[in-house]
Amino acid sequence: MNTIAEPVQLTVAGYRTFELGAFQFSRDEYFVTISWPAKGQRQSHTLSADAFLRALMRDVAWGFFYGVVNFDSVFGTRNLYGRVEFFAGRLNENYHRNGLSYVEVFDSPMAMKRIKEILADWVNEGFDPFAAPMETGDKAFGEKNGSNLAAIDRFRVATRRMPGLKGDSPLRGDENGYPINRAFADVPQDVPEIQAEPGFEGELHAFNLFAYLSRSDVTWNPSVTSVCKASLFCPTTEEYILPILHGNDRVEWFLQFSDEIMWNISDKETGRPRARVLMKAGDVAAMPADIAHQGFSKKRSMLLVWENANPGIVKMHETGELPPYPVTF
Repeated sequence: MNTIAEPVQLTVAGYRTFELGAFQFSRDEYFVTISWPAKGQRQSHTLSADAFLRALMRDVAWGFFYGVVNFDSVFGTRNLYGRVEFFAGRLNENYHRNGLSYVEVFDSPMAMKRIKEILADWVNEGFDPFAAPMETGDKAFGEKNGSNLAAIDRFRVATRRMPGLKGDSPLRGDENGYPINRAFADVPQDVPEIQAEPGFEGELHAFNLFAYLSRSDVTWNPSVTSVCKASLFCPTTEEYILPILHGNDRVEWFLQFSDEIMWNISDKETGRPRARVLMKAGDVAAMPADIAHQGFSKKRSMLLVWENANPGIVKMHETGELPPYPVTF
């Protein structure tokens, strides 16, 4: 099945119920319930409404991202690049072994349209699924109360040139930028001095990346600030919990710029725990292509995510042409 039905005209606490193929999504004051067919009946799974909306927001902002976006240990999406797989229990060893898992594939634009409709209806006024809990409070909960389209319609920051150069989007920190986040009040805002040879004034540029990140108004949402062929530098600020368990389909490199993040690492296909990694300022780690990871940051921290955007790299890992690890010891 590859269809999207119109939203079911059932409402709970003022919220509409939605369908995507054979999946059904409903929410109440506190929880989201997802149901799907398996073993001749409907199976269901429940998540906290705020956790579901934070994860769904990342799926929208990242265009289903690289590889797998697990909302938790049961439900998630896998990017097939042009199409997208929605699954329940497929990457959970016990669900799948007992025949309770379900997978359905949709054209990406079709699925994106539906999940944006869910966000538009389920995100209440005052709740920002990109913000840290201390910044948005408990406004995700309760009966339906307005909406926050400005928050959920944000575009991911992607540079066209180095931030601050003419032709790129406004640099965080200039008069068109964002205020300094409460957690980064001590970050110096110095601007680098640039002395360009005559004729190169518009080509040579530098900016204070720490000052740039200190003004980030989102958490766990990497901005693309450097593109060199297939190499992407994507710095981000992290507070509380990464709302998803990201299942890699390529190696990701993490460079911890400030404070610390604890990472839970699990097997991508089974969900079995594999490691815990504590990254402190100055640490560098590679996240292999066969794992899922979720981060925990008790204080807002700065992280650089180094991505390989080579469109052929997924097949190279799947066929074994490339191992899942960047280095074999």
